[in-house]
Amino acid sequence: MRNIYNDFTTPAQPVPEAPQGGSDEDVQNSNTDGDGSVTVNKNGNYIHCLTIIGQVEGHYTLPQNSKTTKYEHIIPRIVMVEENPDIKGLLLILNTVGGDIEAGLAIAELIAGMSKPTASLVLGGGHSIGVPLSVSAKKSFIVQSAAMTIHPIRLNGVVLGVPQTLDYFNKMEERVTRFVCANSNIKRKRFHELMKKTDELVLDMGTVLSGEEAVKEGIIDKVGNLSDALSDLCDQISSKEK
Repeated sequence: MRNIYNDFTTPAQPVPEAPQGGSDEDVQNSNTDGDGSVTVNKNGNYIHCLTIIGQVEGHYTLPQNSKTTKYEHIIPRIVMVEENPDIKGLLLILNTVGGDIEAGLAIAELIAGMSKPTASLVLGGGHSIGVPLSVSAKKSFIVQSAAMTIHPIRLNGVVLGVPQTLDYFNKMEERVTRFVCANSNIKRKRFHELMKKTDELVLDMGTVLSGEEAVKEGIIDKVGNLSDALSDLCDQISSKEK
């Protein structure tokens, strides 16, 4: 049976020799998988690119007409990247509307705990649970045209109108807040202000930030594009190998 999580290390697909004397712009596609991930050769360094797209799926399967990211696919791949000595870094590319909180936090915690160089790039949107995912890398980038939505916790399905439900919401929000503030430069008070803002979204609470605003608030490190993120990863790899 084909193991899509570990194709990069199977004997049938050995790691090709790194090109000698390649330029910084020399990016070679070494392996592409069905889940949208790819391993590339950037100036002799193998970098694994992982995508978080659509909606982050939780413990319940979403409709087939929805673009989803499945945590049961992403988690083993992150472990593979961390344990594969040939892969030197991880590039996380996001265009997500959000999704399941616990699944998103599980992925974010794994990335934040990696010892290898990591960088994230927000394209289109890094909304809702996409915010913790965006800041989970050691260096985060966002393109100017992207946006990020920060809002309170939401729950689908039957909701009991009891005080314990609000307590549960507060605990879930605290988990998200603690992670974002620990992995970015935004202060807890300011993050809560953005989350509970009432004069920006119609029939909802929260804030929509542009790329430059996300950097100004301290959530994302820099406004940049793909080449910026790859260059930073190579710098991290070079520093780690010294």
